Formats: sequence, structure tokens, C-alpha cells
Amino acid sequence: MSKEEKIVFCTGGGCTAKLGAGVLSRILEKLPRGEKDPNLLVGYDSRDDAAVYRITDDIALVQTADFFPPMVDDPYTFGQIAAANALSDIYAMGGEVKTALNLVCFPESMDLNILGEILRGGAEKVAEAGGSLAGGHSIADTGVKYGLSVTGLVNPKKMYTNDSGQPGDKLILTKALGVGLLCTANRVGEAAPEHMAGAIASMTTLNKTAAEISRRYSVHAATDVTGFSFLGHLHEMMGGKISCIIDARSIPVLPGAEKAADEFLYTAAGQRNRNHTGPYVTFENLPFAMEEVLFDPQTSGGLLLAAAPEDASALEAELQAAGLPAKIVGEIVPKTEPEITVKY
Repeated sequence: MSKEEKIVFCTGGGCTAKLGAGVLSRILEKLPRGEKDPNLLVGYDSRDDAAVYRITDDIALVQTADFFPPMVDDPYTFGQIAAANALSDIYAMGGEVKTALNLVCFPESMDLNILGEILRGGAEKVAEAGGSLAGGHSIADTGVKYGLSVTGLVNPKKMYTNDSGQPGDKLILTKALGVGLLCTANRVGEAAPEHMAGAIASMTTLNKTAAEISRRYSVHAATDVTGFSFLGHLHEMMGGKISCIIDARSIPVLPGAEKAADEFLYTAAGQRNRNHTGPYVTFENLPFAMEEVLFDPQTSGGLLLAAAPEDASALEAELQAAGLPAKIVGEIVPKTEPEITVKY
């Protein structure tokens, strides 16, 4: 691939391309609801990661879709990241991946070998997830976008939702933060190669192992940390009913991310996250760079789990034994003001 093709291919994307949470909420509030279907256990009105529809008492469909523009130069790597990100929503609901459909926007003037590499990367991640790639849909567009529509299965009695945490639960984050900052730094040539390699390794890691391990413990709530940032998705987890205290020193951060923040290499999406979620957060002695990490939009980020306090340490240890940078990062408390307190 020529240098010119790389520049056209990667113009900044991933989950930084998402609409802001505030704008999206205002749009969704205006949609007609229709008659409530009792079998639709989770819909768009819940701010959850995927829809869940009950088929029987023990089987429910989990459905999600996610796609975005490239955030890395290599098409194959982009395909892997986009697929891992889409598949993650199934794991965040406690489900297992079954089928996936490709979603493709691609310029007719661009080399089709690039598209082939994107699809190869995506197909490999679907296979790694244990799912079947069953087709897809493509349209001609002015820019490249790729992702998946994914269907999984979950026992509705054992599914995770994002706002069912309880006071006393420990919050566990399974991946390090900072990929948005590092991708931004990389676009302007300011990311060390080893730091960008760490971001890519994180983004291409499925949340499958973390989800499978979590199901062996008492987990009351879960979400995956993506475009709305750690604090944005944490705010959704609180659901207006509970609060939490976060220990910023325990949060795993990718090498180079805080340096990028100190050099002001952050994204417009990160600032939208700050504007939307900032009013719910109080920082105690936190360096500005770490604040930016916590508002940083993540692409294919980790799971954020609310685990029963008696299980949290064992769950953290098993996740770490599996090679994940998982850490207990905080605790849910009864509802207070502010909703989220971040201590350093």
C-alpha cells in the first residue's frame, strides 16, 4: 500500500467517531415507543450495550451493531479492531457470540485489496469468538467504514445489564485505558512505536476470556468501555440510583497515554465526554492528564464489572492469571452527591 493510500485510509475514527452521549440521548428521547413487548428485556431506552429478546425461559437473543472509520493505517488490523469492538457488546451482556454480518462502506475508487484485508481481519475475530460469519451488506461511500451486526445467546436469568450494581460491589476494569489518546498521537507522528503496538494489542484482544471468567463469579452489572469513556460508561452504570468512589491510582493505563494528554493530543470526542459527564464527577487531587485518560473515548475497550465484594479479589486474580491487566478500581456506594468521586 502506498503512503498516499494510507493517508486516505486512516483519517481518524474508531469510537471517537461516535455521536456524543448528550446529543444521542436527546434524539432517542423523541422516538415513538410503541406498545411494550414483554419479551423485549433490554431495548434502546435502557442505555445498555445490546438488545435482548426472550425466546424461551432459558434462551434470549442478544443483538448489536457497531461500525466506524479506521483509526490505524493497516486494513487487516483495522478489521480486527472493528470486529472485536462489535463483538464486545455481546460479552458485556453476559452472552455468547453465534453469528455476525459484515457492515461495509467503501469507496469504489479505492483498491479492493484493502477491503479484502479489512474483511479478513474481521472474519478471523469472529472465528476466534466462536461465531459464524453469515453474510453482510456493503454500500459505496466516500470513506471507509467497517463493523458487524452480531447475534448472540444468553440465559435471561443470567444476563448482565449495566445499571444493576449494588452498594458494596467492587468495580473491576479488565483492559487498560488510553487508546484514543495514543491513536491521536500516532496520527500526528508523536506516539512511540512500542506504545502504539500496546494500544493495538489491547484493541484486538477479545473480551471473550474476561466474560467467560466473570460468569464463574457473582457479577451484578457489566458494560464495556468504549466511545463514551470510562467515566461516561460508569455514569450509565450508576443509573441515577447509586454512586461510586474510584481509586485513580489503581486504574490500568497504557504506556504513553498520559504523556499524550500532557501534550494536548486528545480528541474532540474526549471533550464531548467531559462536557456530558463532567457535572457528575468530582476529582480529588487528580493530575489533568489522568482526567483526560478517564474521559478518553476507547475503541474496543475492556469490560467494567460490578462484582459482589466477597468475589471481587478472586475474580481480579483469575483475570490477571489469564494475562489481562484487570484491576479493582473502585466501589459502589449508596447514592450521594457527587455521583462519581475520583480520588488520587
